[in-house]
Amino acid sequence: MKKLTQVEFKERRDQLAELMGPNSVAIIATSPVAMRNRDADYKYRADSSFFYLTGFAEPEAVAVIETYESIDEGYTYTLFCRERNREMEIWNGYRAGLEGAIELFEADESFAIAQLDAEIIAKIVNKDTLYYRLGHQTEFDVRVAAWNQQADAQHRQGNTAPAKIVQLDRLLDEMRLHKTESELELMQIASNISAEAHTRAMQTVKAGMMEYELEAELNYIFGKNGCVPAYNSIVGGGENACILHYVENDKVLKDGDLVLIDAACEYQCYASDITRTFPVNGQFSPEQKALYNIVLDAQIAAIEAVQIGNSYKEPHHVAVRILVQGLLDLGIMQGNLEEIIASESYRQFYMHGTGHWLGMDVHDVGSYKHGEDWRVYEEGMVVTVEPGLYIAPDDETVDAKWRGIGIRIEDDIVATANGPLNLTSKVVKTVEEIEALMAKAKSA
Repeated sequence: MKKLTQVEFKERRDQLAELMGPNSVAIIATSPVAMRNRDADYKYRADSSFFYLTGFAEPEAVAVIETYESIDEGYTYTLFCRERNREMEIWNGYRAGLEGAIELFEADESFAIAQLDAEIIAKIVNKDTLYYRLGHQTEFDVRVAAWNQQADAQHRQGNTAPAKIVQLDRLLDEMRLHKTESELELMQIASNISAEAHTRAMQTVKAGMMEYELEAELNYIFGKNGCVPAYNSIVGGGENACILHYVENDKVLKDGDLVLIDAACEYQCYASDITRTFPVNGQFSPEQKALYNIVLDAQIAAIEAVQIGNSYKEPHHVAVRILVQGLLDLGIMQGNLEEIIASESYRQFYMHGTGHWLGMDVHDVGSYKHGEDWRVYEEGMVVTVEPGLYIAPDDETVDAKWRGIGIRIEDDIVATANGPLNLTSKVVKTVEEIEALMAKAKSA
């Protein structure tokens, strides 16, 4: 099993400390446990940015990084976490404890999380800048504000509260946006597992199957490889594919319909994100094939536009032009190509963007603009490319033969000096490849 090492987590803390500058302190809490219903919690998953810095996956933890007057003096990394507790560990599992925080996770010092309020003030006073993730957890925001007030109240002792409070996400998000080789290796593993799951779905689908049965095939591959879904899986048969965030997955898959699957797994806290659309019976109808090939052409061209130096929006512009021209060629839209694009009337059939950042979160952190300008692709950025066409079942402006068809094709693309790298290329996507794969599965 591929995992990041503590050396890599330390390198991230080193980088953050350098970006913070001298005489600063950063405070970052992990996610709280979330209740599903009554006495049942959701399976715990650490906050992405907290884990990014620490590699620590337990709940009830706070990391503090303090720099000194001179940046050459380095910094101190403190981890507040749960203490070892034999009784609680019998019920809920092993804890690293205070010793483990130092020995296993390389904290310079550790304290019990119950001591946070008592110990944190000394780490805040007389610092020039406090870096904190404002707005993520309301209750923790209140605690941080109270700590700052307590630090300010020590002015009679000659102490001061930080003069500036800066959004920590401004630093962390930019760090997370540019993936290292190790991160890309984890994302490639997640992508390969997800590709295997989509392949299995194509091989096992049949008319009369429930959407959730097909979802179960995906989950089997995820679970077999020690993964969980990176997001709520979409398995939309027929007109359900026209609902962008359809997650009920509780209808029958019908002969002659397409099924759209937007599903992927998370491996070691790194996500993949794949969408494929294919016929339930293994054969595209003429109308399905015509629309599908328009989307595929748009996607291939949009992927090629993920070039270092290109605007983030360039793949979208490329995809829109091909989609609109395809709709004009089929007679589904009428008018002038440039006017349709300018007016955005194509949004009747294509109403979302063509991609988003991908990483530890499926909709990953990182700004899309610098000021008023769309930012450009840089080495190590990962973006999804996912054009689609959706013709609503009740859209009477369109010939009935096109209605109720929804198609999306999505891959995960890394911007590299050698051009776009497709992490999710192991799952087929041309009409010919899909039909051949499904025919082979049916004959086996």
